Amino acid sequence: MTKTYNQMGLIGCGLMGGSLALALKRAKLVKSVVGYSKSPSTTARAKALGVIDQEAKSAMQACAGSDLIVIAVPVSATSETFKSIRQFVQSNVLTMDVGSTKQDVVQNAEKYLGWNGQYFVPAHPITGKEVSGVEHSEAALYQDANVVLTPTPATDLDKVQEAQALWTAVGGRVHVMPPCEHDALLAGISHAPHLVAFSFMNSLLSQESYASFMKLAGPGFRDFSRIAGGDPVLWRDVLLANRTEVMGQLRQLVLSMQAFQKALHAQDGDALEALIVKASKARNAWRP
Repeated sequence: MTKTYNQMGLIGCGLMGGSLALALKRAKLVKSVVGYSKSPSTTARAKALGVIDQEAKSAMQACAGSDLIVIAVPVSATSETFKSIRQFVQSNVLTMDVGSTKQDVVQNAEKYLGWNGQYFVPAHPITGKEVSGVEHSEAALYQDANVVLTPTPATDLDKVQEAQALWTAVGGRVHVMPPCEHDALLAGISHAPHLVAFSFMNSLLSQESYASFMKLAGPGFRDFSRIAGGDPVLWRDVLLANRTEVMGQLRQLVLSMQAFQKALHAQDGDALEALIVKASKARNAWRP
């Protein structure tokens, strides 16, 4: 049976944290949400929208009295967050994050939470929108979303099970794996694709015909470029945190593009079609 929490301390009142607060409220799994954001106006907006019930002036204040703590800040800010809330990460509290990279988060938890780190469960719900901000939060964001938990050998197993139950209750499909495996897989299916989308947009912007391109852009452009609209700060941090794995994926991408370049240069229709067929079959066989 999924636990009901008296108070959720939400650190970072953005899309991801706000949506989890709404999802838990809708499922009647949390009685009150106390939220803190670096920007007071964001916290105030979260309260006005009903995402949180009380505004906190610090991360520590959000955690005081909470039996559920969710860290929903950019991954580069996790170390400072851990430093400030260490005393609140305890055996009677479930503490999680929602960051897109996990090895760096785990390392920071081990460094700054010390013994209390065993009660922290690293989590990454693989979902989102091309827009950011608490005003875009929605209770259904995690419905049918893959959620990866990356506990370490030191993580308390009861806390892992508690986290699994929570994410399942809001509609998530939970997977458990080591942090390094998560980062390697996400570099391929999320981090590198975002970088490619950013690069693609910049390549168009660098050309004099950019305005003409945009006038004729249709559904294909819309679908391919959608993720280029992501939060710049969030994606800067993610790409830097997982840079080794992302660079490995970029090397694979270059090899793949060189195969297309070779077929085009040689005007080899058969080779070009074979490359397209291979990709098309793989994409059409995938089911989200």
